[in-house]
Amino acid sequence: MQYVLSRNSRPIVKQLAQKRTLCAFDFDGTLSPIVEHPDRATMRPRTRRLLSRLGALYPCVVVSGRARADVIQKLGGAKVARAIGNHGAETERMPNSPQVKQWKAVLARELEPLPGLWVEDKGLSLAVHYRQAARKKEARRRILAAANKLKHARIFGGKQVVNFVIDNAPDKGDALAGERARLHCDWVLYVGDDENDEDAFAVDGNIVPVRIGRKQGSNARYYLRSQAEIDELIELLVNLRMPQA
Repeated sequence: MQYVLSRNSRPIVKQLAQKRTLCAFDFDGTLSPIVEHPDRATMRPRTRRLLSRLGALYPCVVVSGRARADVIQKLGGAKVARAIGNHGAETERMPNSPQVKQWKAVLARELEPLPGLWVEDKGLSLAVHYRQAARKKEARRRILAAANKLKHARIFGGKQVVNFVIDNAPDKGDALAGERARLHCDWVLYVGDDENDEDAFAVDGNIVPVRIGRKQGSNARYYLRSQAEIDELIELLVNLRMPQA
């Protein structure tokens, strides 16, 4: 993986500024720092201002595991071309899934005795958080054991969370490819931080996939050292496209 803010990476970043580029971002851990509870997640004021400036210069989208309405609220008025929720499955307002309701009932029955563990219902997906569990390895083992009782579920991990999505639902890669076509873009920048971003990192064509933090085996070819560096990357893209005095 190559550090995207290095001198060696500057030509590819400049190329993004010269092309019809879609700038796409995950939210938690990317635009916003990871926090103890997802309800407390928020962008720094500087990030919000920079994202608004970026959205005025490039087509921008946010592709999050959150429900779409939640993502829009968390953006705090920052203008983007589209917010996509539920790991790529929710591009517009959609009804809750009966399948997800069934999963929730099963997980409640199987996991209820575990303290510090809670289920987040996002309508089209579930997230079982165990960040606050005292025995995290045991909590994760129990969650995965309960997952074996769910039908038609695609299951993937995250940062102290296990996600459950309908197995034939669009993923982040599908959403990213769809937005690239809808917005008539030739290049894509995608920045994410987690396992559920790997499908987006792997989209074919002219894409610059950037991961927050290096990880061996990731589909991302570039990285930022920390979430705080997202501001520097966005500011660089803004400055490269601004008219020169």
